[in-house]
Amino acid sequence: MSTTTPDIKITAEVQADPSICTFKVDRMVYPGNINFSDQATATGSPLPEAILGIEGVSSVTFTGREVTVTKEGDGEWMPIAKQIGAAIRGNLQSGQALFAEQFAPKIANVSSEEIKLRIQKVIDEMINPGVASHGGFVQLIDFQDYTAYIKMGGGCQGCGSADVTLKQGITRIIKDEIPEVVEVMDATDHAGGSNPYYAPSK
Repeated sequence: MSTTTPDIKITAEVQADPSICTFKVDRMVYPGNINFSDQATATGSPLPEAILGIEGVSSVTFTGREVTVTKEGDGEWMPIAKQIGAAIRGNLQSGQALFAEQFAPKIANVSSEEIKLRIQKVIDEMINPGVASHGGFVQLIDFQDYTAYIKMGGGCQGCGSADVTLKQGITRIIKDEIPEVVEVMDATDHAGGSNPYYAPSK
């Protein structure tokens, strides 16, 4: 399922647990991780209030560009998902604060350039020595909007295990070491790699 406007794209994916659906937004929603399990805790926060006000929704978690919603009962996701997507889009387009002031993420006032240097140090000292054993390397492309953009090269480009390496290794290490990084995005053109075991996802 997906809904699109010229400005905001939202894609919904039902998880292995059918009571959970993750909405992936094309921009930052909350630079950190926060959960709301009822209307009382969401009071004063327009976006959580709107989502929890939808019939059938029991909780909502915000992490970076992802909004993960849990519903009650066995009903279909489609009617609820449409309302959730509209709530996310409407609140983002309003230009108003999405969360009450007390929920503002505590992120240090550090320049992007300093964070880039710290990310590069982690890549050089903690990541590349490991992937080098497989003939690969990782490069930092940029850091903006709480997101580190990296590129994989050598044996990592086009490798069928690249997604697992990114999610279970690179992302975990960078986020653990540098709390200002909310997401790590892979900017690699894996289809252009020479690894013969790579199969593009359909």
